[in-house]
Amino acid sequence: MVRKIRTWLAVSMLVVLSCAAVGAQQKPTPNEFTPMSAEEQASEVLPATPFVFTAYAIVWLVLIGYVFVLWRRVSKVERELLDVNARLTGPGSRP
Repeated sequence: MVRKIRTWLAVSMLVVLSCAAVGAQQKPTPNEFTPMSAEEQASEVLPATPFVFTAYAIVWLVLIGYVFVLWRRVSKVERELLDVNARLTGPGSRP
């Protein structure tokens, strides 16, 4: 189980780092004012967009991981309850 968690963490870190690399590839801003052309205005992108995308990706990965861990724990508890129920209703138990 520890190996699966390490694998999951490694994959999630790879996704996060690749998203961060996209954010690092922004155009440098000029030192003085230069008016934008019509083409540049049409394709203007907010400078924080890659960081917002990275934050959402991290939140979704953590949420999916949390739900997966909860799902595994609940299924384990259900198996244990079925085992206890089988022991209580099995042969040799009182009615």
